[in-house]
Amino acid sequence: MMAGIEEKGEEQLDLAALVTARFEQSMTVPVTFFDRESERIAEACWAMARRFHKGGRLLAFGNGAWATDAQHVSVEFVHPVIVGKRALPALALTNDSATISGLMAGGAADMPFVRQLKVLARPQDIAMGFSEDGNDTNVVAALNAATKLGLLSLGLTGGNGGLLKEARIDFCFTVQAYDPLVIQETHETLYHVLWELVHIFFEHEGLLE
Repeated sequence: MMAGIEEKGEEQLDLAALVTARFEQSMTVPVTFFDRESERIAEACWAMARRFHKGGRLLAFGNGAWATDAQHVSVEFVHPVIVGKRALPALALTNDSATISGLMAGGAADMPFVRQLKVLARPQDIAMGFSEDGNDTNVVAALNAATKLGLLSLGLTGGNGGLLKEARIDFCFTVQAYDPLVIQETHETLYHVLWELVHIFFEHEGLLE
């Protein structure tokens, strides 16, 4: 009986330690990231606002769980949660299941985002790619292609930045963590900040000329 109680007590302590560590990461990683990147985030917001001001659109993409971030950020811009904020054009390339599945059926599924950008993108647009560790070759290739097409290119990643850190893009924001949940949480906060600051710049449109 006593052994069972002791084991249960140890499990509770382990669970408490796990929860404590999780909360600590969720607080310290974003603080470190935003302290380090605040100036570049402001620059990215200004650049994005200028593109929207010229009629550009946000084209977002990512693989797996990060495809949901592409969908999330596009919804933020198209359907603002704050009353009175203007809707801005945005599209998650991952939503086009017909095109993606068509490429798969045709044996060309390795670089779907590059294919989509070459057809859909305009020079005034913005490309935003998500990658957990920066080593998703289709995301890196799409951002490189976007830069060549004249788009503003932003990569959101984690870990040490991987291949994305070496890509020739306008902004690469790396959350220096290896826990995918913490990386994704920080990315979500980042694109909410991007959305909010873009609208602040729109309130001072003289800065966008």
